[in-house]
Amino acid sequence: MPRTKTGTVRRAGHKKVFSLAKGFRMSRNHLYKVASEATIHAGQYAYNGRKERKQTMRVTWISRINAALSSLIEAPKYSAFIKKLSDKKIKLNRKVLAAMAVNLPDAFKDIVSFSDKK
Repeated sequence: MPRTKTGTVRRAGHKKVFSLAKGFRMSRNHLYKVASEATIHAGQYAYNGRKERKQTMRVTWISRINAALSSLIEAPKYSAFIKKLSDKKIKLNRKVLAAMAVNLPDAFKDIVSFSDKK
C-alpha cells in the first residue's frame, strides 16, 4: 500500500480553525492547539450567550410593562395584571405587551382597563 501524507487535509483543517480564531489575542490566533481550544471555548460562550439574551430580554419586557403600569392611575401591580390577563384568556405575551406599552400607550391602557373589568 502506498504511503499517503495528510498535508492538504491537515492544512485545510488548520485554516478553518485559524479563520475562526481570527482577531483573538496573543498566541490564540497563530498556534494551532491554542487556537483550537480557544475556538471551542468561544463557541460555548456564544451558545450560552444566546440563551442568556432570551432571559435578559424577558427581564427587560417585564420592567417595561411594570413601568407602564405604575404610570397609570388605579392600575394593578404587574403580577395581578398578568393573572387577570390569563383569567380573561387574553393571550398576549410579554414581548407584545412591552411593545404596546412603549409604542401604543392608549391601546395598552385599554387592555389594562379591559382586564380590570369584572
